[in-house]
Amino acid sequence: MFKKILIANRGEIACRVAATAKRMGVKTVAVYSDADANAKHVAVCDEAVHIGGSAPKDSYLRWERIIEAAQATGAQAIHPGYGFLSENEDFAHACAAAGLVFIGPPPSAIKDMGLKAQSKQLMENAGVPLVPGYHGSDQDPALLQREADRIGYPVLIKASAGGGGKGMRAVDKSEDFAAALASCQREAINSFGDDAVLVEKYVQRPRHIEIQVFGDTHGDVVYLFERDCSVQRRHQKVLEEAPAPGMTPALRQQMGEAAVAAAKAVNYVGAGTVEFIVEQPGGYERPDQMKFYFMEMNTRLQVEHPVTEAITGLDLVEWQLRVASGEPLPLRQDELRITGHAIEARICAENPDNNFLPATGSLNVYALPECVTFERGAVRVDSGVRQGDAISPFYDSMVAKLIVHGDTREQALARLDEALAQTHIVGLATNVQFLRRVARTGAFASAQLDTALIPREQAVLFHQEPVGLPLAAAAAVAQTVLHERASEGVDPFSRRDGFHSHALTRRRFEFEFGGEHAKAWLTYERDGTLHLEVESVKEGGDAAVAGPLFFTVHGDGIELQFAGQRTRAAVYAQGEVDHIFTPRGATQITAIDLLAHSGESAAEGGRLTAPMPGKVVSFAVKAGDSVTKGQPLAVMEAMKMEHTIAAPADGVVQELLYAPGDQVTEGAELLKLTVAVAA
Repeated sequence: MFKKILIANRGEIACRVAATAKRMGVKTVAVYSDADANAKHVAVCDEAVHIGGSAPKDSYLRWERIIEAAQATGAQAIHPGYGFLSENEDFAHACAAAGLVFIGPPPSAIKDMGLKAQSKQLMENAGVPLVPGYHGSDQDPALLQREADRIGYPVLIKASAGGGGKGMRAVDKSEDFAAALASCQREAINSFGDDAVLVEKYVQRPRHIEIQVFGDTHGDVVYLFERDCSVQRRHQKVLEEAPAPGMTPALRQQMGEAAVAAAKAVNYVGAGTVEFIVEQPGGYERPDQMKFYFMEMNTRLQVEHPVTEAITGLDLVEWQLRVASGEPLPLRQDELRITGHAIEARICAENPDNNFLPATGSLNVYALPECVTFERGAVRVDSGVRQGDAISPFYDSMVAKLIVHGDTREQALARLDEALAQTHIVGLATNVQFLRRVARTGAFASAQLDTALIPREQAVLFHQEPVGLPLAAAAAVAQTVLHERASEGVDPFSRRDGFHSHALTRRRFEFEFGGEHAKAWLTYERDGTLHLEVESVKEGGDAAVAGPLFFTVHGDGIELQFAGQRTRAAVYAQGEVDHIFTPRGATQITAIDLLAHSGESAAEGGRLTAPMPGKVVSFAVKAGDSVTKGQPLAVMEAMKMEHTIAAPADGVVQELLYAPGDQVTEGAELLKLTVAVAA
């Protein structure tokens, strides 16, 4: 076994590898960029080496610096994690040339499986089923258009060197193909340095089921069962689970044996995942009729590997280290067993209600449920951040992975909902509440799974308000009163209970909630009780809710009762905004300080600003152009994804303030737009 390894990655996966290495008595070396100087993965490793600037191309993708760091610190092997250099054939070759063990497959396997078109041909020769499509090397756009027309729409354009949902576009009709191809190729060249694509039949309502495989240097390969990753957005996974619901023993064996054949076809060593698209011709009720087709092989450890660890009781990183050091696989195929059910939720810094726009900011509050970390348990949270850390625009938006395990899928679902309810993050937008809503849909609960689940259930997934104004206002008022009481002294004049010798005290609060103005009046009754009236000022009339307000401190939150409703609530104040978490969901309400805002004017119109830090990719308009509401105006790139900026209203473009390739900060004005005035 190795005495010291270097981890060529950052964040959660670097911490994950370090945890297993420490348990095995293996020393670890971290590498870090300027942005990660104080990151968690730097703190948990035994040594750390600075390798460059914040952008990945200046640090985590500079493999020559990483190899120098390994040699300088005496590391014997390099674990690439996932992403960055984990599937880079040249890096694997360079490690070998430097006398370092690459903890992953041989470079030849990375090459063979790295290009989707080439891997499809290999799989066809190995007898693995394929989706109808075009996987050729001729990339003439006219030829690709003809092939798409031949295959029949809808089709899926995929970057041949791609992964992680990047460089992928679904096209519903022939006239949209050319624009989709250009966008796909642009994203592919930016992400992977290769704009080659393949075109495949887009299997509608498919399931995404993958098989975990492991090979050793002695020629043995096993499969560690399957994971269902069908719940996706933008072709990126949201929830993963194992085993796959509805999977029959016969189909599991067929898919497992196909995955092993795929691995053996490229002499695979280490951890890998063979991904299949699964058709459901018999519907959700007939899983015995499912048909599977090879999609691709990921020649690395997957983000979702903890669900496999949960159902097998194994540590896959430990297997990686043992296999890379020359040991045989720890178990034979007939010794592997499935126990219970596991689900993983990817917690990301993003705004689901704004087309999953990535978010940046600081984790001002980062409260997690009772859990284990980087090991098997009923509730597990794998994370590479701590409270107070910043989520920057330079790297992936994932904050943490929440993994639950139960004896049954129903038990795992219940644990998932409870754990997500206890996950409180304040300081930037996250998808935690969205994940709760997905897991609570009837489709997910009943395992009616396919990759279209999120768009199909959008009516109950987006723009939801689970708490409501009355309880939100009550929680905000209660928290204010509790804060005031905490400042009371022993003398009666410091009391903050609203006592008045001649009349009742009545206080006025003003709020902003869900884009609407609201008012509340708190009355201190003679007997010491509180009475609250909440009024929402809406077009067409006022809606008021009134009644006694009762609350007590409960752990880190409050037990609240108002207007016939009772709940627990945790309230975190961030400036004027109160972030409120309850068992039914989370919300936020803004307490308006009228004096502080008395001099502010209305927001300027006719501007278009960058919703996040990033790079301007292109403009679709020029000065003098007339535009209509919703028309695409510009494309930005941030967090490895492209985002389209659309016109908020009809108008005329006055001036472009940046050029393609320019880096811009969040809130930077990209162009000036004169908004048309309605007649």
